[in-house]
Amino acid sequence: MARVLTIEINGRRADAESVYRVATRNFGHFTSMQVRDGAVRGLDLHLERLETASRALFGEGIACDGGTLRGLIGRALGADRDASVRVTVAARLDDPLSPDVMVAVSDPVPDAPQPAPRVRTVTYERELPHVKHLATMGLSYQPLQARAAGFDDVLFVGRDGRLSEGSIWNVAFWDGRQVVWPEAEVLPGITMQLLRRGLTRLGLPWEVRPLTAADLPGLGAAAATNSICPCQPLAGIDGTSFPADGGALAEALAAAWAVIPWEAV
Repeated sequence: MARVLTIEINGRRADAESVYRVATRNFGHFTSMQVRDGAVRGLDLHLERLETASRALFGEGIACDGGTLRGLIGRALGADRDASVRVTVAARLDDPLSPDVMVAVSDPVPDAPQPAPRVRTVTYERELPHVKHLATMGLSYQPLQARAAGFDDVLFVGRDGRLSEGSIWNVAFWDGRQVVWPEAEVLPGITMQLLRRGLTRLGLPWEVRPLTAADLPGLGAAAATNSICPCQPLAGIDGTSFPADGGALAEALAAAWAVIPWEAV
């Protein structure tokens, strides 16, 4: 388990009372990022996510601008150059329109893929899917149910039958000539957005289109993408098997990831 190195709330070292205050509020949002040598891939997108979600949940007047947030992240990092950082913006009981901003710094997580998991589809839709919010009960419950059934994780399907997103990841596919992302109501993951930038920069084709479980046998590879790993190949979804090494999909995503620049915090 990763060690927690620092927790600050509103720019001050957190005590037990302030951590309890934030931990017991489930109305808010967060973002997670990997820091290497004091820099982050897609820092601009993480800050934009925090600003946009704050306006959506707390209103236009919330002071969660990028400059302030960037300063809070840098302060919490201190001398740590390599780390995992989670920024949580949570409502305060006494003043819901002045949320707490908690920055937690912990050990860095290697981004190398793990053994390819097998996942199953399940009909499930997150509330406010475009927001990375704190209501994560379903994101924990559904994978546990999948593991009890012999799978490693879950891929969600909307009530309309469309494939959407994984428990804590976006999903990408290879159709034989390009990368394909499901068209559905999903969290626009930072890593997914960066991979699309990289693919475009390299001139590698990709598209977003509706996909259902019936389309799976016709696809050549599948992978999960999130802030921990830009390309985690999937060994299978339901009864459809895919190359455990990700094949051409992994090659395309690795090339796209390699051209994404690092931004100093």
